[in-house]
Amino acid sequence: MSKNLKLFLGISYIIILFFFLYLIFSYIEITRLNDFLYYKELQSYLENIISQHFYINLLMFFLFSVIWVSLLGFGSPLLIVSGILFGKWVGSIISVFSISIGALILYSIANFFFKDLVRNLFKKKFLKYFDLFKKNEFYYFLLFRLTGGLGIPFGLQNLLPIIFNIKKSNYFFASFLGFIPTFFIMNSIGSGLNEFIKQADSFSIINLILNKEIYLPISLFFLILIISIFVRKRVFDIKDR
Repeated sequence: MSKNLKLFLGISYIIILFFFLYLIFSYIEITRLNDFLYYKELQSYLENIISQHFYINLLMFFLFSVIWVSLLGFGSPLLIVSGILFGKWVGSIISVFSISIGALILYSIANFFFKDLVRNLFKKKFLKYFDLFKKNEFYYFLLFRLTGGLGIPFGLQNLLPIIFNIKKSNYFFASFLGFIPTFFIMNSIGSGLNEFIKQADSFSIINLILNKEIYLPISLFFLILIISIFVRKRVFDIKDR
């Protein structure tokens, strides 16, 4: 049963990935990627599509994000895209909800079917964190999310809590709250890129960087990164047993 499910998830992931890439490249003219006017046309086109069917597009993005993350998809591109399509506020809300739910679905599926496999692969490496999570699994998993998962790839971040057998409610709410700061910053960058393309007549990397809609969220990102490094050293810097 687990082998069949694993095969099904793998095939589903590949199908969704290729479908997603097909949708992107079916609307992209490769030969015009160095033409700034082309990006302005794309921005205008996407803005019209979103405004005409806002809630339908919001629902489609929500469902896609849930499925994408539940199939081990990466999160960062989703955050930039949600900021471009829906703005920093709505984009942040929809991405936090959808990615938190997708991560919970992945955790539930993997915990049910692949618990032994995950533990055999990673338990020895992360054994040093057992006592921390045993004290207060919600608090330390929240810190884990806030610090970007200790630099661990996003898909693997969503699976590691299986080792500590974290309750689903703690998993979801710690993820939801822990995602908010970084997700808002990434959506702000996406929204800033959208506004820059809309207002600029030509592309200039200097003007892009000096745009407050870009440099402010990037500055906040680096601030959170510094805080995360400090928290990691203070809380998670534990010598291997």
